Amino acid sequence: MVWWSPSLLAGSSPAQAAAATVETQRPLDQPQLPPGPGPSAQTIKAWQDRKFGMFIHFGLYSIAGGMWDGRRIDNGYSEQILANGPIPPTAYEALASRFDPVHFDADAIVALAKAAGMKFIVITAKHHDGFNLFQTAQTTYNTVDGTPYHKDVVKQLADACARAGLKFGVYYSTIDWHHPGGNTYIDGNSNPITSAQEAFNVAQLKELMSHYGPISEIWFDMGKPTPAQSADFAQTVHALQPQTMISGRVWNYYGDFAVMGDNAEPDVAMELPWQAPASMFPDTWGYRSWEQRTDLPGKIREKITQLVRVVSQGGNYILNIGPEGDGSVVPYEAQVLRGMGTWLKRNGEAIYGTRKQPFRALDFGYATVGPKAIYLFVAKLPPDHQLRLPGLADTALGSAYRLGAPADKVTIQRDGADVLVSLDHLAHWPMTGAGGANVDTFMPVVVLPLEGPLHVRPPSLAAAADGSFHLQSAQAEHYLNYNGEGYEAPDTLYKLSWQLDAKAKDYALTISYMPSPKSAQMDLWVDGQRYPLNLEGVAAGTPQAASQTVLVHRDRTAHPYAMQVELTPHAPFVKGSVLPVAVQSVALSPRP
Repeated sequence: MVWWSPSLLAGSSPAQAAAATVETQRPLDQPQLPPGPGPSAQTIKAWQDRKFGMFIHFGLYSIAGGMWDGRRIDNGYSEQILANGPIPPTAYEALASRFDPVHFDADAIVALAKAAGMKFIVITAKHHDGFNLFQTAQTTYNTVDGTPYHKDVVKQLADACARAGLKFGVYYSTIDWHHPGGNTYIDGNSNPITSAQEAFNVAQLKELMSHYGPISEIWFDMGKPTPAQSADFAQTVHALQPQTMISGRVWNYYGDFAVMGDNAEPDVAMELPWQAPASMFPDTWGYRSWEQRTDLPGKIREKITQLVRVVSQGGNYILNIGPEGDGSVVPYEAQVLRGMGTWLKRNGEAIYGTRKQPFRALDFGYATVGPKAIYLFVAKLPPDHQLRLPGLADTALGSAYRLGAPADKVTIQRDGADVLVSLDHLAHWPMTGAGGANVDTFMPVVVLPLEGPLHVRPPSLAAAADGSFHLQSAQAEHYLNYNGEGYEAPDTLYKLSWQLDAKAKDYALTISYMPSPKSAQMDLWVDGQRYPLNLEGVAAGTPQAASQTVLVHRDRTAHPYAMQVELTPHAPFVKGSVLPVAVQSVALSPRP
Protein backbone atom coordinates (compact mmCIF):
# COMPACT_ATOMS: atom_id res chain seq x y z
CA MET A 1 0.00 0.00 0.00
CA VAL A 2 1.30 3.46 -0.92
CA TRP A 3 1.14 6.00 1.89
CA TRP A 4 -0.42 9.30 0.88
CA SER A 5 -0.95 12.64 2.59
CA PRO A 6 -2.66 15.80 1.29
CA SER A 7 0.36 17.79 2.48
CA LEU A 8 2.33 16.20 -0.35
CA LEU A 9 0.14 18.06 -2.83
CA ALA A 10 -0.53 21.25 -0.93
CA GLY A 11 2.27 23.44 -2.28
CA SER A 12 3.97 24.52 0.90
CA SER A 13 5.85 27.68 0.01
CA PRO A 14 4.93 31.13 -1.35
CA ALA A 15 7.52 30.63 -4.09
CA GLN A 16 5.75 27.47 -5.25
CA ALA A 17 2.41 29.27 -5.21
CA ALA A 18 3.87 32.13 -7.23
CA ALA A 19 5.35 29.70 -9.73
CA ALA A 20 1.94 28.05 -10.15
CA THR A 21 0.37 31.45 -10.76
CA VAL A 22 2.86 32.32 -13.49
CA GLU A 23 2.56 28.84 -14.95
CA THR A 24 -1.20 29.15 -15.47
CA GLN A 25 -1.25 32.76 -16.71
CA ARG A 26 -3.75 33.21 -19.52
CA PRO A 27 -3.70 35.76 -22.35
CA LEU A 28 -5.09 39.09 -21.18
CA ASP A 29 -8.04 38.89 -23.56
CA GLN A 30 -9.23 35.83 -21.60
CA PRO A 31 -10.51 35.55 -18.00
CA GLN A 32 -7.63 35.32 -15.53
CA LEU A 33 -7.30 32.74 -12.77
CA PRO A 34 -8.02 33.79 -9.17
CA PRO A 35 -5.06 34.21 -6.81
CA GLY A 36 -4.04 31.46 -4.46
CA PRO A 37 -3.50 27.69 -4.81
CA GLY A 38 -4.97 26.00 -7.86
CA PRO A 39 -4.27 23.53 -10.66
CA SER A 40 -1.10 24.06 -12.67
CA ALA A 41 -1.06 24.40 -16.44
CA GLN A 42 0.18 20.81 -16.66
CA THR A 43 -2.71 19.58 -14.50
CA ILE A 44 -5.26 21.46 -16.58
CA LYS A 45 -3.84 20.08 -19.82
CA ALA A 46 -3.74 16.53 -18.44
CA TRP A 47 -7.37 16.90 -17.33
CA GLN A 48 -8.36 18.16 -20.80
CA ASP A 49 -6.44 15.34 -22.51
CA ARG A 50 -8.51 12.61 -20.80
CA LYS A 51 -11.65 13.51 -22.77
CA PHE A 52 -13.90 10.64 -21.62
CA GLY A 53 -14.94 9.51 -18.15
CA MET A 54 -17.57 7.69 -16.12
CA PHE A 55 -20.13 9.31 -13.83
CA ILE A 56 -21.81 7.08 -11.23
CA HIS A 57 -25.07 8.03 -9.51
CA PHE A 58 -25.60 5.56 -6.68
CA GLY A 59 -27.33 5.83 -3.31
CA LEU A 60 -30.51 5.05 -1.38
CA TYR A 61 -32.55 6.15 -4.40
CA SER A 62 -31.06 3.20 -6.27
CA ILE A 63 -33.05 0.88 -4.00
CA ALA A 64 -36.29 2.69 -4.86
CA GLY A 65 -35.47 2.57 -8.58
CA GLY A 66 -38.02 5.24 -9.45
CA MET A 67 -40.84 3.45 -7.65
CA TRP A 68 -42.66 4.21 -4.40
CA ASP A 69 -45.61 2.36 -2.87
CA GLY A 70 -46.05 0.44 -6.11
CA ARG A 71 -46.30 3.48 -8.38
CA ARG A 72 -43.91 5.05 -10.82
CA ILE A 73 -42.51 8.45 -9.86
CA ASP A 74 -41.95 10.11 -13.21
CA ASN A 75 -41.93 13.85 -12.44
CA GLY A 76 -38.18 14.26 -12.36
CA TYR A 77 -34.91 12.40 -12.01
CA SER A 78 -35.13 9.16 -10.00
CA GLU A 79 -32.20 10.16 -7.76
CA GLN A 80 -34.42 13.00 -6.52
CA ILE A 81 -37.36 10.73 -5.67
CA LEU A 82 -37.39 11.99 -2.06
CA ALA A 83 -38.52 15.39 -3.33
CA ASN A 84 -40.37 14.24 -6.43
CA GLY A 85 -42.49 11.61 -4.65
CA PRO A 86 -42.82 13.44 -2.44
CA ILE A 87 -41.82 10.93 0.23
CA PRO A 88 -41.91 11.52 4.01
CA PRO A 89 -38.27 11.96 5.07
CA THR A 90 -38.48 9.28 7.74
CA ALA A 91 -39.82 6.76 5.22
CA TYR A 92 -37.02 7.58 2.81
CA GLU A 93 -34.36 7.43 5.52
CA ALA A 94 -35.58 3.92 6.37
CA LEU A 95 -34.06 2.78 3.07
CA ALA A 96 -30.69 2.96 4.83
CA SER A 97 -31.62 -0.14 6.81
CA ARG A 98 -31.94 -1.97 3.47
CA PHE A 99 -28.77 -0.62 1.87
CA ASP A 100 -26.57 -3.69 1.40
CA PRO A 101 -25.16 -3.58 -2.16
CA VAL A 102 -23.50 -6.99 -2.12
CA HIS A 103 -22.97 -6.85 -5.88
CA PHE A 104 -21.08 -3.56 -5.84
CA ASP A 105 -17.70 -4.53 -7.26
CA ALA A 106 -15.37 -1.57 -7.52
CA ASP A 107 -12.72 -3.45 -9.48
CA ALA A 108 -15.31 -4.69 -11.98
CA ILE A 109 -16.66 -1.15 -12.46
CA VAL A 110 -13.15 0.15 -13.05
CA ALA A 111 -12.53 -2.68 -15.52
CA LEU A 112 -15.75 -1.72 -17.32
CA ALA A 113 -14.66 1.92 -17.48
CA LYS A 114 -11.32 0.88 -18.97
CA ALA A 115 -13.04 -1.38 -21.49
CA ALA A 116 -15.15 1.62 -22.50
CA GLY A 117 -12.05 3.72 -23.07
CA MET A 118 -12.76 5.96 -20.07
CA LYS A 119 -9.87 7.67 -18.30
CA PHE A 120 -11.52 8.75 -15.02
CA ILE A 121 -14.45 8.01 -12.71
CA VAL A 122 -16.56 10.37 -10.60
CA ILE A 123 -19.03 8.98 -8.02
CA THR A 124 -21.76 10.64 -5.96
CA ALA A 125 -20.12 10.84 -2.53
CA LYS A 126 -23.24 12.72 -1.37
CA HIS A 127 -26.33 13.64 -3.39
CA HIS A 128 -29.18 16.02 -2.53
CA ASP A 129 -30.80 13.48 -0.21
CA GLY A 130 -27.87 13.90 2.19
CA PHE A 131 -26.95 10.20 2.28
CA ASN A 132 -23.18 9.63 2.21
CA LEU A 133 -21.37 6.86 0.37
CA PHE A 134 -18.32 7.53 2.53
CA GLN A 135 -17.62 7.36 6.25
CA THR A 136 -17.95 10.81 7.74
CA ALA A 137 -17.64 12.04 11.30
CA GLN A 138 -20.33 14.65 10.60
CA THR A 139 -23.29 12.24 10.52
CA THR A 140 -24.06 8.55 10.90
CA TYR A 141 -26.21 8.80 7.78
CA ASN A 142 -23.54 6.99 5.75
CA THR A 143 -22.80 3.56 4.36
CA VAL A 144 -20.39 2.56 7.13
CA ASP A 145 -22.23 3.70 10.25
CA GLY A 146 -25.85 3.67 9.14
CA THR A 147 -26.39 0.60 6.95
CA PRO A 148 -25.96 -3.18 7.14
CA TYR A 149 -23.30 -2.84 4.42
CA HIS A 150 -20.77 -1.22 6.81
CA LYS A 151 -18.37 -0.37 3.97
CA ASP A 152 -17.06 2.87 2.49
CA VAL A 153 -18.12 2.85 -1.18
CA VAL A 154 -16.02 5.88 -2.06
CA LYS A 155 -12.93 4.30 -0.53
CA GLN A 156 -13.45 1.05 -2.43
CA LEU A 157 -13.72 2.87 -5.75
CA ALA A 158 -10.84 5.24 -5.03
CA ASP A 159 -8.57 2.29 -4.24
CA ALA A 160 -9.73 0.36 -7.32
CA CYS A 161 -9.00 3.35 -9.55
CA ALA A 162 -5.55 3.72 -8.01
CA ARG A 163 -4.80 0.05 -8.66
CA ALA A 164 -5.90 0.30 -12.30
CA GLY A 165 -4.36 3.69 -13.09
CA LEU A 166 -7.62 5.61 -13.57
CA LYS A 167 -8.11 9.10 -12.19
CA PHE A 168 -10.71 9.39 -9.44
CA GLY A 169 -13.12 12.16 -8.53
CA VAL A 170 -16.14 12.75 -6.34
CA TYR A 171 -19.51 14.42 -6.78
CA TYR A 172 -20.67 16.53 -3.84
CA SER A 173 -24.06 18.20 -3.47
CA THR A 174 -23.91 21.42 -1.48
CA ILE A 175 -27.62 21.12 -0.73
CA ASP A 176 -28.65 18.45 1.75
CA TRP A 177 -32.30 17.60 2.36
CA HIS A 178 -31.30 15.59 5.43
CA HIS A 179 -29.44 18.42 7.15
CA PRO A 180 -31.42 20.45 9.72
CA GLY A 181 -32.53 23.68 8.10
CA GLY A 182 -31.70 22.44 4.61
CA ASN A 183 -34.34 19.79 4.09
CA THR A 184 -36.88 21.77 2.12
CA TYR A 185 -37.07 21.17 -1.62
CA ILE A 186 -36.98 24.34 -3.71
CA ASP A 187 -37.86 24.27 -7.40
CA GLY A 188 -34.67 24.03 -9.44
CA ASN A 189 -32.72 22.95 -6.33
CA SER A 190 -31.67 26.57 -5.84
CA ASN A 191 -31.58 26.25 -2.07
CA PRO A 192 -29.67 28.89 -0.14
CA ILE A 193 -26.95 27.37 2.03
CA THR A 194 -27.32 28.08 5.74
CA SER A 195 -24.24 28.90 7.79
CA ALA A 196 -24.59 25.58 9.63
CA GLN A 197 -24.77 23.74 6.32
CA GLU A 198 -21.74 25.61 5.04
CA ALA A 199 -19.72 24.49 8.08
CA PHE A 200 -20.99 20.91 7.63
CA ASN A 201 -20.00 20.94 3.95
CA VAL A 202 -16.55 22.33 4.67
CA ALA A 203 -15.94 19.63 7.29
CA GLN A 204 -16.95 16.92 4.81
CA LEU A 205 -14.85 18.44 2.03
CA LYS A 206 -11.82 18.26 4.32
CA GLU A 207 -12.57 14.57 4.90
CA LEU A 208 -12.90 13.83 1.19
CA MET A 209 -9.70 15.71 0.41
CA SER A 210 -7.75 13.96 3.18
CA HIS A 211 -8.71 10.28 3.20
CA TYR A 212 -9.18 9.12 -0.40
CA GLY A 213 -5.92 9.81 -2.16
CA PRO A 214 -5.47 12.32 -4.98
CA ILE A 215 -8.85 13.63 -6.15
CA SER A 216 -8.64 14.57 -9.83
CA GLU A 217 -11.88 16.55 -9.80
CA ILE A 218 -14.70 17.42 -7.44
CA TRP A 219 -18.09 17.77 -9.02
CA PHE A 220 -20.03 20.28 -6.93
CA ASP A 221 -23.73 20.45 -7.74
CA MET A 222 -26.77 22.61 -7.20
CA GLY A 223 -27.74 24.97 -4.39
CA LYS A 224 -27.36 28.72 -4.53
CA PRO A 225 -24.40 29.61 -2.32
CA THR A 226 -23.30 33.17 -1.84
CA PRO A 227 -20.02 34.21 -3.50
CA ALA A 228 -18.35 33.96 -0.10
CA GLN A 229 -19.64 30.41 0.37
CA SER A 230 -18.51 29.36 -3.10
CA ALA A 231 -15.08 30.79 -2.30
CA ASP A 232 -15.06 28.92 1.01
CA PHE A 233 -15.79 25.58 -0.68
CA ALA A 234 -13.25 26.11 -3.46
CA GLN A 235 -10.52 27.33 -1.12
CA THR A 236 -11.11 24.41 1.25
CA VAL A 237 -10.49 21.99 -1.60
CA HIS A 238 -7.45 23.78 -3.01
CA ALA A 239 -5.86 24.30 0.40
CA LEU A 240 -5.57 20.51 0.74
CA GLN A 241 -5.29 19.48 -2.91
CA PRO A 242 -4.43 22.44 -5.16
CA GLN A 243 -4.35 20.19 -8.23
CA THR A 244 -7.97 19.08 -7.86
CA MET A 245 -10.11 20.47 -10.67
CA ILE A 246 -13.27 22.06 -9.25
CA SER A 247 -16.47 21.98 -11.28
CA GLY A 248 -18.22 25.21 -12.20
CA ARG A 249 -21.26 24.17 -10.19
CA VAL A 250 -19.52 25.39 -7.08
CA TRP A 251 -21.05 28.54 -8.63
CA ASN A 252 -20.14 32.21 -8.64
CA TYR A 253 -17.34 31.49 -11.15
CA TYR A 254 -15.09 29.74 -8.62
CA GLY A 255 -14.76 26.54 -10.65
CA ASP A 256 -11.66 25.43 -12.52
CA PHE A 257 -13.78 24.13 -15.39
CA ALA A 258 -17.17 25.12 -16.73
CA VAL A 259 -20.00 22.60 -16.65
CA MET A 260 -22.71 22.57 -19.27
CA GLY A 261 -26.33 21.88 -18.37
CA ASP A 262 -27.44 18.28 -17.99
CA ASN A 263 -27.13 16.54 -21.38
CA ALA A 264 -26.26 19.88 -22.96
CA GLU A 265 -23.40 21.19 -25.08
CA PRO A 266 -22.27 24.75 -25.84
CA ASP A 267 -23.46 26.45 -29.00
CA VAL A 268 -20.84 29.21 -28.89
CA ALA A 269 -17.04 29.36 -28.90
CA MET A 270 -15.26 28.06 -25.78
CA GLU A 271 -11.72 28.97 -24.71
CA LEU A 272 -11.65 27.73 -21.08
CA PRO A 273 -11.73 24.12 -19.76
CA TRP A 274 -15.23 22.62 -19.83
CA GLN A 275 -17.13 19.40 -19.44
CA ALA A 276 -20.43 18.06 -20.76
CA PRO A 277 -22.32 15.69 -18.40
CA ALA A 278 -24.54 13.08 -20.04
CA SER A 279 -26.88 10.36 -18.83
CA MET A 280 -27.87 7.19 -20.71
CA PHE A 281 -31.42 8.51 -20.92
CA PRO A 282 -32.30 12.20 -20.42
CA ASP A 283 -35.05 11.52 -17.86
CA THR A 284 -32.83 10.16 -15.07
CA TRP A 285 -29.31 9.67 -13.72
CA GLY A 286 -30.09 7.35 -10.82
CA TYR A 287 -31.34 3.81 -11.51
CA ARG A 288 -34.90 3.62 -12.88
CA SER A 289 -36.33 0.11 -12.88
CA TRP A 290 -38.95 0.82 -15.53
CA GLU A 291 -36.73 2.62 -18.04
CA GLN A 292 -37.30 1.44 -21.63
CA ARG A 293 -33.83 0.22 -22.64
CA THR A 294 -34.23 -0.47 -26.35
CA ASP A 295 -32.21 -0.14 -29.57
CA LEU A 296 -28.79 -0.90 -28.13
CA PRO A 297 -26.92 -0.24 -31.42
CA GLY A 298 -28.69 3.12 -31.73
CA LYS A 299 -27.77 4.07 -28.18
CA ILE A 300 -24.12 3.18 -28.80
CA ARG A 301 -24.09 5.36 -31.91
CA GLU A 302 -25.82 8.19 -30.04
CA LYS A 303 -23.22 8.23 -27.27
CA ILE A 304 -20.27 7.95 -29.66
CA THR A 305 -21.66 10.92 -31.57
CA GLN A 306 -22.03 12.94 -28.37
CA LEU A 307 -18.47 12.10 -27.37
CA VAL A 308 -17.08 13.15 -30.75
CA ARG A 309 -19.16 16.33 -30.85
CA VAL A 310 -17.97 17.40 -27.40
CA VAL A 311 -14.32 16.55 -28.01
CA SER A 312 -14.36 18.32 -31.39
CA GLN A 313 -15.37 21.47 -29.52
CA GLY A 314 -12.54 21.04 -27.01
CA GLY A 315 -14.53 19.64 -24.08
CA ASN A 316 -14.52 16.57 -21.86
CA TYR A 317 -17.43 14.12 -21.91
CA ILE A 318 -18.58 12.35 -18.74
CA LEU A 319 -21.19 9.61 -19.24
CA ASN A 320 -23.28 8.31 -16.36
CA ILE A 321 -24.28 4.86 -15.19
CA GLY A 322 -26.84 4.26 -12.45
CA PRO A 323 -26.24 0.94 -10.66
CA GLU A 324 -29.17 -0.97 -9.16
CA GLY A 325 -29.81 -0.99 -5.43
CA ASP A 326 -27.76 -4.17 -4.97
CA GLY A 327 -24.77 -2.46 -6.57
CA SER A 328 -24.90 -4.32 -9.88
CA VAL A 329 -24.38 -2.44 -13.13
CA VAL A 330 -27.40 -2.42 -15.44
CA PRO A 331 -26.46 -4.86 -18.26
CA TYR A 332 -27.75 -2.49 -20.97
CA GLU A 333 -25.51 0.31 -19.70
CA ALA A 334 -22.51 -2.01 -19.59
CA GLN A 335 -23.21 -3.05 -23.19
CA VAL A 336 -23.35 0.58 -24.31
CA LEU A 337 -19.99 1.26 -22.70
CA ARG A 338 -18.38 -1.81 -24.21
CA GLY A 339 -19.72 -0.82 -27.62
CA MET A 340 -18.14 2.60 -27.24
CA GLY A 341 -14.92 0.93 -26.17
CA THR A 342 -14.89 -1.20 -29.33
CA TRP A 343 -15.15 1.97 -31.42
CA LEU A 344 -12.47 3.72 -29.37
CA LYS A 345 -10.02 0.86 -29.72
CA ARG A 346 -9.83 1.74 -33.39
CA ASN A 347 -10.41 5.48 -33.20
CA GLY A 348 -9.13 6.57 -29.79
CA GLU A 349 -6.06 8.19 -31.31
CA ALA A 350 -8.42 10.85 -32.70
CA ILE A 351 -9.96 11.50 -29.27
CA TYR A 352 -7.41 11.45 -26.45
CA GLY A 353 -4.90 14.26 -26.13
CA THR A 354 -6.39 16.21 -29.03
CA ARG A 355 -7.61 19.77 -29.27
CA LYS A 356 -10.73 21.23 -30.80
CA GLN A 357 -11.29 21.54 -34.50
CA PRO A 358 -10.01 24.77 -36.08
CA PHE A 359 -12.99 24.91 -38.48
CA ARG A 360 -16.30 26.57 -37.64
CA ALA A 361 -18.36 23.84 -39.30
CA LEU A 362 -17.82 20.82 -41.54
CA ASP A 363 -20.58 19.47 -43.77
CA PHE A 364 -19.48 15.86 -43.27
CA GLY A 365 -19.07 15.80 -39.47
CA TYR A 366 -16.34 16.82 -37.04
CA ALA A 367 -12.59 17.12 -36.59
CA THR A 368 -9.92 17.14 -33.90
CA VAL A 369 -6.24 18.07 -34.03
CA GLY A 370 -3.44 15.95 -32.63
CA PRO A 371 0.30 16.68 -32.43
CA LYS A 372 0.94 15.21 -35.88
CA ALA A 373 -2.40 14.98 -37.65
CA ILE A 374 -5.89 16.33 -38.26
CA TYR A 375 -8.59 13.73 -37.62
CA LEU A 376 -11.81 13.83 -39.65
CA PHE A 377 -14.92 12.09 -38.28
CA VAL A 378 -17.25 11.22 -41.14
CA ALA A 379 -20.77 11.36 -39.72
CA LYS A 380 -22.43 12.01 -43.09
CA LEU A 381 -21.14 11.00 -46.50
CA PRO A 382 -21.02 14.06 -48.79
CA PRO A 383 -22.87 13.62 -52.13
CA ASP A 384 -19.57 13.84 -54.07
CA HIS A 385 -17.79 11.54 -51.58
CA GLN A 386 -15.19 14.26 -50.93
CA LEU A 387 -14.23 15.74 -47.59
CA ARG A 388 -13.62 19.49 -47.87
CA LEU A 389 -11.36 21.21 -45.33
CA PRO A 390 -11.44 25.02 -45.60
CA GLY A 391 -8.50 27.36 -45.15
CA LEU A 392 -5.56 24.92 -45.29
CA ALA A 393 -3.70 26.47 -48.24
CA ASP A 394 -0.63 27.20 -46.09
CA THR A 395 -0.41 23.81 -44.35
CA ALA A 396 1.81 20.99 -45.61
CA LEU A 397 -0.08 17.70 -45.49
CA GLY A 398 0.73 14.08 -46.20
CA SER A 399 -1.45 11.47 -47.88
CA ALA A 400 -4.72 10.72 -46.10
CA TYR A 401 -5.76 7.30 -44.79
CA ARG A 402 -8.44 5.75 -42.65
CA LEU A 403 -7.46 5.46 -39.00
CA GLY A 404 -6.49 1.84 -38.40
CA ALA A 405 -5.59 1.23 -42.06
CA PRO A 406 -2.46 3.31 -42.72
CA ALA A 407 -1.35 1.23 -45.71
CA ASP A 408 -4.15 2.48 -47.97
CA LYS A 409 -3.43 6.13 -48.72
CA VAL A 410 -4.94 8.78 -50.95
CA THR A 411 -3.25 11.95 -52.16
CA ILE A 412 -5.06 15.10 -51.13
CA GLN A 413 -6.29 17.62 -53.70
CA ARG A 414 -6.25 21.40 -53.34
CA ASP A 415 -9.00 23.76 -54.42
CA GLY A 416 -7.95 27.33 -53.71
CA ALA A 417 -7.55 27.61 -49.95
CA ASP A 418 -9.38 24.32 -49.38
CA VAL A 419 -8.16 20.73 -49.19
CA LEU A 420 -10.16 17.82 -50.63
CA VAL A 421 -9.95 14.15 -49.65
CA SER A 422 -11.61 11.75 -52.08
CA LEU A 423 -13.12 8.85 -50.15
CA ASP A 424 -13.64 6.81 -53.34
CA HIS A 425 -9.88 6.50 -53.61
CA LEU A 426 -9.56 4.93 -50.16
CA ALA A 427 -9.57 1.17 -50.43
CA HIS A 428 -12.30 -0.66 -48.50
CA TRP A 429 -13.88 2.61 -47.43
CA PRO A 430 -16.98 1.90 -45.28
CA MET A 431 -19.87 3.48 -47.14
CA THR A 432 -22.48 2.96 -44.44
CA GLY A 433 -21.80 6.32 -42.78
CA ALA A 434 -23.93 7.40 -39.84
CA GLY A 435 -26.51 4.68 -40.40
CA GLY A 436 -24.13 1.77 -40.01
CA ALA A 437 -25.22 -0.95 -37.63
CA ASN A 438 -21.67 -2.20 -37.13
CA VAL A 439 -19.84 -0.07 -34.60
CA ASP A 440 -16.58 -0.63 -36.48
CA THR A 441 -17.98 1.09 -39.59
CA PHE A 442 -19.84 3.82 -37.71
CA MET A 443 -18.36 7.32 -38.01
CA PRO A 444 -15.03 6.25 -39.54
CA VAL A 445 -12.05 8.54 -39.06
CA VAL A 446 -9.77 9.84 -41.80
CA VAL A 447 -6.24 10.88 -40.80
CA LEU A 448 -4.65 13.89 -42.47
CA PRO A 449 -0.96 13.87 -41.46
CA LEU A 450 0.67 17.20 -40.68
CA GLU A 451 4.09 17.73 -42.28
CA GLY A 452 4.67 21.05 -40.57
CA PRO A 453 2.78 23.63 -38.53
CA LEU A 454 -1.00 23.82 -38.87
CA HIS A 455 -2.16 27.11 -40.41
CA VAL A 456 -5.87 27.68 -40.91
CA ARG A 457 -7.21 30.72 -42.69
CA PRO A 458 -10.33 31.63 -40.74
CA PRO A 459 -13.53 32.56 -42.56
CA SER A 460 -13.46 36.33 -42.67
CA LEU A 461 -15.89 39.13 -43.41
CA ALA A 462 -15.38 40.95 -46.70
CA ALA A 463 -15.03 44.71 -46.90
CA ALA A 464 -17.41 47.00 -48.73
CA ALA A 465 -16.36 48.47 -52.09
CA ASP A 466 -14.65 51.39 -50.36
CA GLY A 467 -12.69 49.07 -48.05
CA SER A 468 -14.82 49.78 -44.98
CA PHE A 469 -16.55 47.37 -42.58
CA HIS A 470 -19.80 47.70 -40.66
CA LEU A 471 -19.90 44.89 -38.08
CA GLN A 472 -22.91 43.70 -36.13
CA SER A 473 -22.84 41.75 -32.87
CA ALA A 474 -24.64 38.85 -34.59
CA GLN A 475 -21.65 38.43 -36.93
CA ALA A 476 -19.19 37.95 -34.07
CA GLU A 477 -18.06 34.87 -32.18
CA HIS A 478 -19.68 35.09 -28.75
CA TYR A 479 -17.82 33.95 -25.61
CA LEU A 480 -19.88 33.38 -22.48
CA ASN A 481 -19.44 33.08 -18.73
CA TYR A 482 -21.02 29.90 -17.36
CA ASN A 483 -21.91 28.77 -13.80
CA GLY A 484 -22.72 32.09 -12.16
CA GLU A 485 -25.03 32.47 -9.16
CA GLY A 486 -26.71 29.11 -9.65
CA TYR A 487 -28.18 26.66 -12.13
CA GLU A 488 -30.84 29.13 -13.26
CA ALA A 489 -28.42 32.06 -13.69
CA PRO A 490 -28.21 33.14 -17.34
CA ASP A 491 -24.94 32.82 -19.22
CA THR A 492 -23.32 36.23 -19.68
CA LEU A 493 -21.30 37.68 -22.55
CA TYR A 494 -17.67 38.60 -21.98
CA LYS A 495 -16.19 38.73 -25.48
CA LEU A 496 -17.11 39.51 -29.07
CA SER A 497 -14.65 38.58 -31.82
CA TRP A 498 -14.66 39.25 -35.58
CA GLN A 499 -12.28 38.16 -38.36
CA LEU A 500 -11.94 40.63 -41.25
CA ASP A 501 -10.47 40.40 -44.73
CA ALA A 502 -8.78 43.76 -44.22
CA LYS A 503 -6.45 45.18 -46.88
CA ALA A 504 -5.46 48.54 -45.40
CA LYS A 505 -2.82 49.08 -42.72
CA ASP A 506 -4.66 51.66 -40.63
CA TYR A 507 -8.33 52.19 -39.79
CA ALA A 508 -10.56 54.55 -37.90
CA LEU A 509 -12.66 52.20 -35.77
CA THR A 510 -15.93 53.47 -34.29
CA ILE A 511 -17.84 51.55 -31.63
CA SER A 512 -21.54 52.37 -31.26
CA TYR A 513 -23.12 51.22 -28.00
CA MET A 514 -25.92 51.79 -25.56
CA PRO A 515 -24.23 53.46 -22.59
CA SER A 516 -24.91 52.62 -18.97
CA PRO A 517 -25.68 55.27 -16.34
CA LYS A 518 -22.10 55.06 -15.05
CA SER A 519 -18.90 55.41 -16.99
CA ALA A 520 -17.27 52.10 -17.88
CA GLN A 521 -13.99 50.69 -19.13
CA MET A 522 -13.69 48.18 -21.96
CA ASP A 523 -10.82 46.92 -24.08
CA LEU A 524 -10.60 46.82 -27.85
CA TRP A 525 -8.08 44.33 -29.26
CA VAL A 526 -6.88 44.53 -32.87
CA ASP A 527 -4.49 41.76 -33.94
CA GLY A 528 -3.57 41.30 -30.28
CA GLN A 529 -2.86 45.00 -29.66
CA ARG A 530 -4.85 46.41 -26.77
CA TYR A 531 -6.70 49.73 -27.00
CA PRO A 532 -8.26 50.66 -23.61
CA LEU A 533 -11.60 52.47 -23.92
CA ASN A 534 -13.19 54.80 -21.39
CA LEU A 535 -16.92 54.87 -22.09
CA GLU A 536 -18.83 57.79 -20.63
CA GLY A 537 -22.13 57.11 -18.95
CA VAL A 538 -25.40 58.92 -19.55
CA ALA A 539 -28.38 59.70 -17.39
CA ALA A 540 -30.79 56.82 -16.88
CA GLY A 541 -33.59 56.82 -19.44
CA THR A 542 -31.54 58.54 -22.14
CA PRO A 543 -32.47 56.63 -25.31
CA GLN A 544 -29.73 57.58 -27.76
CA ALA A 545 -26.66 55.48 -28.49
CA ALA A 546 -23.14 56.72 -27.91
CA SER A 547 -19.98 56.10 -29.90
CA GLN A 548 -16.22 56.27 -29.59
CA THR A 549 -13.60 56.33 -32.35
CA VAL A 550 -10.08 54.89 -32.11
CA LEU A 551 -7.28 54.82 -34.67
CA VAL A 552 -6.04 51.22 -35.00
CA HIS A 553 -3.25 49.45 -36.88
CA ARG A 554 -3.31 46.15 -38.78
CA ASP A 555 -0.54 43.75 -37.68
CA ARG A 556 -0.05 41.06 -40.33
CA THR A 557 2.86 39.57 -38.41
CA ALA A 558 0.64 38.67 -35.46
CA HIS A 559 -2.42 37.73 -37.56
CA PRO A 560 -1.41 37.08 -41.17
CA TYR A 561 -4.67 35.64 -42.49
CA ALA A 562 -7.35 37.97 -41.15
CA MET A 563 -7.60 41.08 -39.03
CA GLN A 564 -8.89 40.10 -35.59
CA VAL A 565 -11.10 42.57 -33.74
CA GLU A 566 -12.18 41.78 -30.18
CA LEU A 567 -14.08 43.52 -27.42
CA THR A 568 -13.55 42.39 -23.82
CA PRO A 569 -13.89 43.75 -20.29
CA HIS A 570 -11.00 45.92 -19.16
CA ALA A 571 -7.95 43.68 -18.67
CA PRO A 572 -6.99 41.96 -16.55
CA PHE A 573 -10.44 40.55 -15.88
CA VAL A 574 -11.72 37.42 -14.14
CA LYS A 575 -14.42 34.84 -14.88
CA GLY A 576 -17.82 36.41 -14.50
CA SER A 577 -16.75 39.78 -15.90
CA VAL A 578 -19.13 41.00 -18.61
CA LEU A 579 -18.99 43.49 -21.42
CA PRO A 580 -20.08 46.67 -19.62
CA VAL A 581 -22.23 48.00 -22.47
CA ALA A 582 -24.48 46.60 -25.19
CA VAL A 583 -22.51 46.91 -28.43
CA GLN A 584 -24.67 47.90 -31.39
CA SER A 585 -22.06 47.98 -34.15
CA VAL A 586 -18.39 48.41 -34.97
CA ALA A 587 -17.42 50.38 -38.07
CA LEU A 588 -13.96 50.53 -39.64
CA SER A 589 -12.88 53.03 -42.28
CA PRO A 590 -9.47 52.74 -43.95
CA ARG A 591 -7.11 55.66 -43.49
CA PRO A 592 -4.53 56.75 -46.07
